[in-house]
Order: sequence, then structure tokens, then C-alpha cells
Amino acid sequence: MLALGSLALAACTGGTRAASGGHPAAPGVPPARIAIQPAASAADIEPGAPVVVTATGGKLTRVNVSDASGRRLPGGLNSAATTWTSSDTLAYQARYTVTAQATNGAGAATESTSTFTTLTPRALAYDAMAPLAGTTVGVGMPIRVYFHDDADDSPLRVTNRDEVARHITVRTSPEQPIGLDWFANGTELHFRPQTYWKAGTQITVSLNLLGVQLADGVYGKRSRDVSFTIGPKQVSVADTKTHQMRVYVDDKLVQTLPASMGKEEPGRYTHNGVHVVIEKKAVQHMDSTTYGLALDAGGYTADVQWAVRISNNGEFTHSAPWSVAQQGSSNVSHGCVNLSPERAKWYYDLARPGDVVEVTGSPVPLTAKDGDIYDWTVPWSQWTPIS
Repeated sequence: MLALGSLALAACTGGTRAASGGHPAAPGVPPARIAIQPAASAADIEPGAPVVVTATGGKLTRVNVSDASGRRLPGGLNSAATTWTSSDTLAYQARYTVTAQATNGAGAATESTSTFTTLTPRALAYDAMAPLAGTTVGVGMPIRVYFHDDADDSPLRVTNRDEVARHITVRTSPEQPIGLDWFANGTELHFRPQTYWKAGTQITVSLNLLGVQLADGVYGKRSRDVSFTIGPKQVSVADTKTHQMRVYVDDKLVQTLPASMGKEEPGRYTHNGVHVVIEKKAVQHMDSTTYGLALDAGGYTADVQWAVRISNNGEFTHSAPWSVAQQGSSNVSHGCVNLSPERAKWYYDLARPGDVVEVTGSPVPLTAKDGDIYDWTVPWSQWTPIS
């Protein structure tokens, strides 16, 4: 929560005076009183705290809030012209001067001036987000917000999680149920719908983190909006028992691809569960040592064509001309979904990041240790619904 204890509403003693050139005070009509929040000479004000100017016994006629360079802070009056509230975030390590004028019922003017300073963060943090702005992704792509220390780019563990979550909003058209959850020991905040995104959904994520404390003394560096689009619904079901991958577009079966998946032995199973396409490459260098299988223990290195990455544990769909004889009848791979060159190219051309590949029939589940996107393996009951 913002530290507002030093911001109690108070009249600015010593800074309020009758305005020169105004109407003379009418007998029996007291002058308007002006109160400014933050209080005069307040220090270490959080940038997210509002500036509020209030007139009692009159109406505000002028309010100006500026930093030392003369840059004005925007804001507006209420309908009664008795309260002015800022509409933007304050800067870090800045000195602000507030000047205000109000008139009473007789037209006599009162002026008030006050200054305050904002805090100096111990450190700043920035966000990175996927999907990127302007992209079109598949129906299974979660929203992932990564937090980093601005000084050294290292992952930042967010401890003020409720406050941070309140400052990130997700707007979708059409609307659909969305939940949030923290991943990677609090260094990532993810959002996903209850079921796959509806095809064609327009999404805008507002990251209002400037002035928000993420951890002790660590504050957000910026605020921004990121908008992207959900493409057609493209969901494939790779069945390790039938050795087939059925490809559906907008819920219609468009192809059944004979496949060979992970051999039924430890370390080679294709992982069961919802996978999400992460990237694709026309040529992908494969190296089993990157996921723990040494070359002298049956590992391999190879360059394969038409590779579509479906997890960060080494699982791809790709061209495997060496296993065409087994595709559709048995599982012989190290965990990938082997396809013939022609079928691998067909799926490569279709697939986009965010498309779904549901692996069924395997006794080994997809888990957190398998990489970035395992969001669909986390039960919906563990996600916090957002409005």
C-alpha cells in the first residue's frame, strides 16, 4: 500500500494569504481556506500518492503543481470546484511546488503555496512482457510479465505482490474469465483465461507500475500499455497411444498426422498435458545435453528441419525421415513428435506461437521444470480471478 501517513489533509499555515488585487473581504464573510495534500515540506512522498487541493468556504479558481523544471502535473476539479486532484504519477527524487487560489462567496480571493519532495528509490525495476505489442498469437498463449532489476537485468523477486497485481489490468474484447498467478519464485506474473482464449480476442494489458513499490525500496521504472490479438483456434492432439497427431482449426479436424513420439522408457517419454507453441525454425540444432541427456548415455546432436518448439525441455514437432517407418505405429523418439518431412513442413507452415498441442496417453506429466509455459497444467482453482 502507498505510505500515506505523512499526507494527512492540513491547511498550509504560513503559506495562505489574501490575494492582492482581489475583492476586499466582505463583513461577516470569512475568507476561503485552502488545504494541500501532501502537507507543506513533506518529504519522501511516494510517486503514486495523489496531490489533492481542497477549498473550504469557497471555490478553487486556480491550481498549479510544477516540478523544479517547470513541468506541470495534470489534474482536474470536481463538479463543485472545491477539490482538485492530480491525474498523473509524480516523478522520483523531485521537488514540487503547489500554488492555489480560491474565492469565497463574496468574491474575495485567497492564495496558498506549498512544497514537497518525492522519495529516492533504492533501486528501479522494469517489466518485460510476452506476447509482444502488435503480435497475433494462438489461443493457448498466457500473458507473462517478467520483472527485472534495472541495474543489472537480473530477475527481481516481487514481494509486494498484491499491490503490483492491482496496478496491472487486462482488458479483453470479448470479455472472458481471467485469472492470475505468480511463477518462478515471484519473478513472473502470469494471466490466462479459464479456457483457451476465444479466437479473434483483442487484448490490452496496462502495466501501471511507475511509482509502485515492487520490493523493499525497489520501484517500477515505467507505465505502459501492450496490445495484441488472438488468432484462429488451432489445437492439435498428439496421442502417444494411437501414434497420431490430429490437427483442429476452429474446432474442425483438418489433418491427421502419423507420428512417433517419446519411447516408453525413462527420460524419453513425451510429456503429457497442454503444450504451447513457443517458436519455430526451419532448421533447429538439437543437442540432448541441453536437457540433461549425455551423449554417452544415448544422447545425440543433430540438425532437424521444420522444428516447432512446444516446450523448453527439448520437445518439438519436427521432420524425422529416419523414423517414417515407425510413424503411426510405435514410439521411438527422445521425446519429440516425429513427423515425415512433408507433414512436418505442413504443420510448420500452419503453426504460430500460442497454438496448443495437447499430448495424451503419456504417464509422465508436463511440469514447472519443463520450461516457461506450463500454465495450463496449473488447475484453474489455483488462479486468482480478476474482474
